[in-house]
Amino acid sequence: MKTSLAQPTVRPSDETPAIPLQMAPKRRGKPPRHFADLTPEERVASVIEAGEPAFRAKQLATHYFTHYTSDAAKMTDLPAKSRENLAATMFPELIRPTRKLEADGGTTVKTLWHLFDDAKVESVLMRYPNRTTLCVSSQAGCGMACPFCATGQLGLTRNLSTAEILEQVRAAFRSLADGEIPGGVTRLNNLVFMGMGEPLANYKAVMETVRALVAPQPEGLGMSARNITVSTVGLVPAMQKLTKEGIPVTLAVSLHAPDDDLRSELVPINTRWSVDETLDTARNYFEVTGRRVSIEYALIKDMNDHAWRADLLGEKLNARGRGWVHVNPIPLNPTPGSIWTASDREVEDEFVARLRGHGIPTTIRDTRGSDIDGACGQLAAEEDDE
Repeated sequence: MKTSLAQPTVRPSDETPAIPLQMAPKRRGKPPRHFADLTPEERVASVIEAGEPAFRAKQLATHYFTHYTSDAAKMTDLPAKSRENLAATMFPELIRPTRKLEADGGTTVKTLWHLFDDAKVESVLMRYPNRTTLCVSSQAGCGMACPFCATGQLGLTRNLSTAEILEQVRAAFRSLADGEIPGGVTRLNNLVFMGMGEPLANYKAVMETVRALVAPQPEGLGMSARNITVSTVGLVPAMQKLTKEGIPVTLAVSLHAPDDDLRSELVPINTRWSVDETLDTARNYFEVTGRRVSIEYALIKDMNDHAWRADLLGEKLNARGRGWVHVNPIPLNPTPGSIWTASDREVEDEFVARLRGHGIPTTIRDTRGSDIDGACGQLAAEEDDE
């Protein structure tokens, strides 16, 4: 039995002409070097080069990674002259907030950032009763050309630097420490690389960011690697490289279809690395790290939400063993009059039931922020249209 709901079938080409994959950025200009770009050894060397004693590097790290500030005026344990000198040298402004939208009583905050060259990225900070989560961007735009994704339709402008990513994180830590999010003072618990861009296409900067996130304070932010999720559409060589890093982050694979026929249209990188290659690599990540892999699956009405596709996905995952994977179906943000819209509730329920019937742990992804253009790329796209 293929489907119990007799759904029609639509294809991506019914709505959106295919655009090519873009592996190289349009812009290659680098932002100014920032303290957060440097290793601990490089920080010491840079402080000495600026004419300051080596121990100033640890003082700066304490301010940046423990007090979440790069404001010279707040570094009162440094002489005034040193503060001004080091702030000008070490902390150039890399990102500035130009628009903020709130939802869920102010506990979800989406920020549009302008970078030094006026490229645009977005981040989303979400506070839940028992945790806080930040979704960060790793590229300005994205070159993966997924037709249902707002960022994918923008194309790739450029990669972000390590410091440009970390500045999004520091701003979230600062906001939570200042009690700006309803619920009182707290700290950031979870971080997901699920904002704009394909994280593994900016591998070096993303991994440098991860190392800074997990390094103990004051050399880093002291986060748990287990609370960091790196998402990918399936760049198999980079997934293999991540497997060897020895940092037990959670790997999330944006699959969106279990069959190559449809996935090659929904996720064009599938024309290079197939569903089976991607799942084999994901399974190996679990084998090496012991970390359960997440499969992200945007449910799109009449396109990829058929019950038989849930069965096929369950069969493919179980063919690679049990207990290694968790599926997150994601209701797509509805767009009136478009084929890119969320599945009907009964179809969503059937899809989830089929996966659970195969013994696959399955949880519908929370769709916080849908009323503030929650999908990353929408604010940037709107601004480009203005």
